[in-house]
Amino acid sequence: MQFTSPEGERKYADLLAALSGTVVACDFDGTLSPIVDDPTRAHIHPDAGEVLVELAPHVLGIAVVTGRPARQVLDLGGLEDVADQVAKVGTELHVFGQYGNERWSSSNRRIVGPRPPHGLATFERDLPRLLRRADAAEAFIEDKGLAVAVHTRRMEDPEGAFERLLPVLRGAAEQHDLTVEPGRNVIEVRSPGMDKGLAVDRLVDELQARGILFAGDDLGDVEAFESVAAWAKEGLATLLVCSASDEQSALVPLSDVVVPGPDGVLDLLRSLARAAG
Repeated sequence: MQFTSPEGERKYADLLAALSGTVVACDFDGTLSPIVDDPTRAHIHPDAGEVLVELAPHVLGIAVVTGRPARQVLDLGGLEDVADQVAKVGTELHVFGQYGNERWSSSNRRIVGPRPPHGLATFERDLPRLLRRADAAEAFIEDKGLAVAVHTRRMEDPEGAFERLLPVLRGAAEQHDLTVEPGRNVIEVRSPGMDKGLAVDRLVDELQARGILFAGDDLGDVEAFESVAAWAKEGLATLLVCSASDEQSALVPLSDVVVPGPDGVLDLLRSLARAAG
């Protein structure tokens, strides 16, 4: 755990003092789950469930805020079992899927979400042609229901394919009133009007939190980081945790603490639980 400034160290101490009124929210891929080539095999870190259960008695709530569909992350994370254990100590587990467009919780175990955005079906029909145009026909397409993600990680030159694809997909998305969310060798196209920052705002408002911790690793987490920074100005105890990697460093200058990937995130959460206990 590396604090980015003396202020980061102070924020950690302030959050610990307000932990019982704090919501702990984490991204999934790259934060609770190691990044893998096949997104369908991105299972949660083997220690994550145990750490979240250990933390649960000491916090107001726990949330996973992810770009993945809620059902997918529930299965890959074994989160329904984690929710059972978290509920035993009176804490609720929240899952915000598809950047907050879908929602599930341990007290309301039904996924609630909107219909797919207008224009997405047409965009998907055009996608093979767009991939060929960017010389990226071998990119892996993941249909998320409310969004479509194009992965370049398995390609011979992932970064080069990503750079060629991004402007092509962004232009096509704009024609269909869709928004583009670039990530670590992945470009996601989805409906506008919702992001992880709004999901964080809902958590804080609904739970009347006195503190918020957010841990993320990628560009899709920037809005969540900005939301947390805004809540800090409102007087909440806050901590921004970057799950760092060699592939992505955009969150480092926004963070209070930098940790080495999911292992580091879990070490930090474990340290909070043990300091509180």
